[in-house]
Amino acid sequence: MKAVIQRVSRASVEVAGKPVASISGGMLVFAGVEKGDSEKDVSCLSDKIAGLRIFDDANGKMNLSVADTGGSILIVSQFTLCSDCRKGKRPGFDNAMEAAGAAKLFAELVSCIRARGIKTETGVFGAEMTVNISNAGPVTFILDSKK
Repeated sequence: MKAVIQRVSRASVEVAGKPVASISGGMLVFAGVEKGDSEKDVSCLSDKIAGLRIFDDANGKMNLSVADTGGSILIVSQFTLCSDCRKGKRPGFDNAMEAAGAAKLFAELVSCIRARGIKTETGVFGAEMTVNISNAGPVTFILDSKK
């Protein structure tokens, strides 16, 4: 399971031009589910996302988690994170888990983060979405449950 995390001052998702979810501050998480991912990957990634200390403390040092700051998480499914771009110029998506299994693990990831008491919004799994981002910093991290 892979995730791209951005520290944001605000982020929102629209589907067909209609607002679906928004947060005013915290993290935007793009999550991709790969073949072979399991509940173990969900547990690993949810723990890392919830505890990642990417927010500044009183001394300006990245030392606080989203929970410490009272921020929110907007998590958006993105199967393209599972692409393979090593050959040619067209990405391959053979590493992405099939939709039904990926939807189940994605929902479990969201549930695990919410269970930690963090306000969590989502996009619409499998939908064509417009994601609006105000990256704060900019600050961006890449996580992989296998590494």
